[in-house]
Amino acid sequence: MELILVAILAILSGLAAGYVVGIKKGHVEKEEIERKVKEEAKLEAEKIIERAKEEASELKRKAEELLKEAREKFEEMKKQAFLQAKEEVLKEKERLEEELREKRRELSELERRLLRREEFLDKRESSLDKREENLDKRAEFLEKLEAELEEKKAEVERLEAELLEKDMKVTQLLEEELKKLEEIAGMTKEEAREELMKRMEEEIKRDLAVRYKKMEEEFEQNLERKAKKILATTIQRLATDVVAETTVAVVDLPNNEMKGRIIGREGRNIRAFELATGVDLIIDDTPEAVTISSFDPVRREVARIALERLVADGRIHPARIEEVVEKVKQEIEQEIIAAAEEVLFELGIDNVHPELKKLLGKLKFRTSYGQNVLQHVREVAYLAGMIAAEIGADVQLAKRAGLFHDIGKAVTHEVEGSHSLIGADILKKYGEPEAVVNAAAAHHGEAEFTTIESVCAATADALSAARPGARRESLEAYIKRIEKLESIAESFPGVMKAFAIQAGREVRIMVEPDRITDEEAAFLAHQISRKIEEEVQYPGQIKITVIRETRAVDYAK
Repeated sequence: MELILVAILAILSGLAAGYVVGIKKGHVEKEEIERKVKEEAKLEAEKIIERAKEEASELKRKAEELLKEAREKFEEMKKQAFLQAKEEVLKEKERLEEELREKRRELSELERRLLRREEFLDKRESSLDKREENLDKRAEFLEKLEAELEEKKAEVERLEAELLEKDMKVTQLLEEELKKLEEIAGMTKEEAREELMKRMEEEIKRDLAVRYKKMEEEFEQNLERKAKKILATTIQRLATDVVAETTVAVVDLPNNEMKGRIIGREGRNIRAFELATGVDLIIDDTPEAVTISSFDPVRREVARIALERLVADGRIHPARIEEVVEKVKQEIEQEIIAAAEEVLFELGIDNVHPELKKLLGKLKFRTSYGQNVLQHVREVAYLAGMIAAEIGADVQLAKRAGLFHDIGKAVTHEVEGSHSLIGADILKKYGEPEAVVNAAAAHHGEAEFTTIESVCAATADALSAARPGARRESLEAYIKRIEKLESIAESFPGVMKAFAIQAGREVRIMVEPDRITDEEAAFLAHQISRKIEEEVQYPGQIKITVIRETRAVDYAK
């Protein structure tokens, strides 16, 4: 377009130039000049137009190339955008699938909880059916007892009639004896009457005493039978497993070669394991098995799980042992909370302080005279609720008092004093009702009962502990002796940890190396042995082992 304009301007310039030349040379040459100018202008214009066409053709070719290149780039960008969109769709699909899996897991967990709730409701329904059956039996028993009382009443009326008849006979005898006495003894009537009355009174007293004794025995037998039936009915309504505690656990091994790996070079693995867990690991000739011994069930359970994981993993060395043991300890803490929540759910008790839940869960790993304390308090809660229902007291409050009455046993190894008073202080601290606090303080007679619910809890505690097979005195005494050994060792300055092992025949003591020297370690062992001799009664002898270990740790970065 620009070339065309240039050409037109050139033509106009030529015309103007011709016009000027014509003016100067006159009109004679005007036509000639115009002709030449037009020819030159025409030639020049044709040349310019030709160049313009060539340049336009070149521009068109370049424009086609640019358009082709633009189309190729557009197709490439379109392809990349499609791939990117496809990748985003795949990512969104994976995210949605993960959310779907999570929802399915939540649904599965919800179904599991619903099943547990359904089982619990089935148990409650079965319990209610049994209770209704027991109530029917009790009503039948009361009717029978009422009939027996009617029979006894008739017996008493019969006895009264006999006594009346005997009284009449006594009167006749008195008159006869009076006459005889007056005739034979020359006694006055008043004297004779007094003598006869005395003799007859003695006879009647003997007869009444014999009959009273017989009736009293019959009533006592009936009352004892009735009391036994009530207690048997109450206990039958609660079927609870009796937990038989042991002090050893056996871990199966894939082969006997694993025992050597557990021991480690120069025994370093087994020493690290016993130090981290506080148990005694016994490796004997038993094929493909090792034994874990400890009086503390928490330590024993931690050691058992940790050893099973180490054996399954195959990597057994001191650092790995400490890592696995620490992880298992955290899992056991979670298990403690889960155990408490399960018991609270079964009993229908809520609004419990989180710290109180932890203490309740710890009772799963505590025993009292061989009886698992968590099972014991759950049984006491059920019994207390049943007793409260029978006498018209607050059932939920009685259950709560029964559940928490032994909470002090969760910390008796940490706090000095009676578990009853310790438990009462804990319950008061976490805002439990007065009846619950009083049940903990008074169930062993260390305080006065102030509510009927606390009396129900104490009665249920006595029932749970007194039934056959519930407790074993020897195991409780043994555990107390083991705890005493550890507490004596830990009372000395510089002692870091103390573990009683081999059924209390050895005490291993870890000391702080920067506070206790090698010479002081030997003297410390002697001091601990003397104090144990003074304060603990035990069969045989106890080995005192003081371990002083120095570790140097660094990291390569």
